[in-house]
Amino acid sequence: MSDTLNVSVIGAGTMGNGIAQVFADFGHNVILIDLSEESLDRGVAAIAKSLARFVKKEKKTQEEVDQILARIGTATDTSAGVAHADLVVEAVFESEQVKMDIFRTLDESAPPHAVLASNTSSISITKIANATKRPEQVIGMHFMNPVPLMKLVEIIKGERTSDETLEKTIALSENLGKVVGIAEDYPGFIANRILMPMITEAAFALMEGVGTRESIDTVMKFGCNFPMGPLTLADFVGLDICVNILDVLHDGLGDPKYRCCPLLRRMVEAGKLGVKSGEGFYSYGD
Repeated sequence: MSDTLNVSVIGAGTMGNGIAQVFADFGHNVILIDLSEESLDRGVAAIAKSLARFVKKEKKTQEEVDQILARIGTATDTSAGVAHADLVVEAVFESEQVKMDIFRTLDESAPPHAVLASNTSSISITKIANATKRPEQVIGMHFMNPVPLMKLVEIIKGERTSDETLEKTIALSENLGKVVGIAEDYPGFIANRILMPMITEAAFALMEGVGTRESIDTVMKFGCNFPMGPLTLADFVGLDICVNILDVLHDGLGDPKYRCCPLLRRMVEAGKLGVKSGEGFYSYGD
């Protein structure tokens, strides 16, 4: 890969627009892809709002922000949006079928040299790669939310991912100012395999009356030196995402310790998804 890349990011939601922002911030040309102009408008607006915070904190100038935004284009046609890509990062919601459908399109439309990455937080990279005729160029790039602030990129090597693709992805991630952790392709990888049992157990503790939400979070925050408690963190991750990951872990590993707490599942069914819906374990304003 050259120093300046053409990067296509699929999905203009929270993760996708954050990933697009970081690549553009580090000088790469970005095409942000989503199904509708409305979604793209919201994604670009979120990037502009995020960058405005850096200006307010005097970490960037308005001129730098204008240059970053100028490097971000948009597209509603995936095939056209990836036609000149050196790297594609898929960042849609956690659905195995949706991701595999996207990777079939990428395989047909992206240039032969392009690396095809998924931001999946739990789904098998090997299985996603099977949707393509170039599994050696498919890899996991699991960014953390919020992408512009969080340092970690969890890189997942599928069964047929080449060493060359792995080395390129590590180098690129480090050039974005990120810290890399490398995981093998097992359900949940490293981060969520360890995190999600804590979140579901915290939900069980709340459901069974072991403690209030505030007490559970306070004990874990100040007793274990976490930056926030597990119930607050679940709200920021998205309770629907937590349920999806727990189901992948439970189905893939068959261990009851990954069972999803019924309270957590009920909250998702009620539309209480956390920060993004305005209500989860806690209530959130605008």
